Parts: sequence; C-alpha cells; structure tokens
Amino acid sequence: MKKLVYLISPNKIDHNFFASLDKVLSFKNVKFFQLRLKNINQKRLLKISKKIKKVTAKHKVKFIINDYFILTSKIKADGCHMGQLDGSLKIARKKLKGKILGITCHNSKILALNAIKNKADYIAFGSFFKSRLKPSAKKANLNILRWAKKNVKKPIVVIGGVNNMNYKKLLNTGAKYIALSSFIWDNPKLKPEQAIRKFK
Repeated sequence: MKKLVYLISPNKIDHNFFASLDKVLSFKNVKFFQLRLKNINQKRLLKISKKIKKVTAKHKVKFIINDYFILTSKIKADGCHMGQLDGSLKIARKKLKGKILGITCHNSKILALNAIKNKADYIAFGSFFKSRLKPSAKKANLNILRWAKKNVKKPIVVIGGVNNMNYKKLLNTGAKYIALSSFIWDNPKLKPEQAIRKFK
C-alpha cells in the first residue's frame, strides 16, 4: 500500500490515544506522524513523545515534532515541522543535522523558494479547505500545486480540511502527501481506525 498520509495528532492526548494510534498506523498508509501540541511543558512533551515513538517505530512511520526543533533531537524524533513564525529556519536546519525539516508555506511561492534555500526536506501548502483544527488559517488554491509540481523538487504535503471526498484532486494536482487530523480523530461518524481506511 502506498503511504500517502501525513497524520497530525489531535490537540489533546489522553491515555487511550496510544492504542488508537497503533490501530490507525496498522493500516499501513501513513508515512509521517506529527505531534502537534501547543503550550505544553517540556517534561510532558517528552513523556508523550517516548510513548508515541514506540508506536511509530513499530509501524515504520516517521515521527515529526511540531515547532520544538531544540527538543527534536532529545526526543530522538525523525524530524521537525515548522511554521513561518516558529523561529529561524537557518538555525533549525543547523540543529537538525541528518533529520527531516518540513516547512509550512501557506499559498506562497516566495516562502516555498525560501524554504528550499534553507534545505527543507518537504514543503507544506494550505489550508485548502475549511479546517476545524485551524479555522482562521490562510487559504491556498490548486494553482500553487500546479506551480510546485513544475518548480519544486521536494515532496509536497497539503494541509487543511482534507477529507475522503477531496483528497484525490489534491494528489492528482501535484501533492505527494495529504495531512489529516480532524477527519481521523474528531470524526462524528467513524472511529479513527475506520476513518484512516478511506485513504488509499
């Protein structure tokens, strides 16, 4: 099965989460798992990360930390994902020797070219659709994917309101990975392990 999913954690992680993640990853279509927790103390982040690392390693999924590039090495994660306001990309790249660095570029060619200059390993564009995780996110459109397909030699991740009805259009336009969060973790109709099966 092709690994096309870039899975992002829910906003809150409870003790049941790790078993749920294990079930989701066993479907084998997830390439990356990003831990995205805002305003969390380091000790708790390290504790949660250790448990997640066991699950992602078992399923050979790349473990990515959002924002905290200083902690990425300490956690022994595979890489870090950074937004445009999460500190210096140059410093992050230096600190993350041999690790994956992904960068959010919204809907901007300039930001994408800058990310490539800073040796990003993948570029994320979005939000393509209305997202519950980030309701006020900047909007992106398919033109940026068409441009990226021609001009960007790095894998493209698409973010924002991606679901089972709209993801194929994004893949067909130039995305390599689809970022999912709410559709998997906050789906009113499907359990996470059922929701993940919609993407192949």
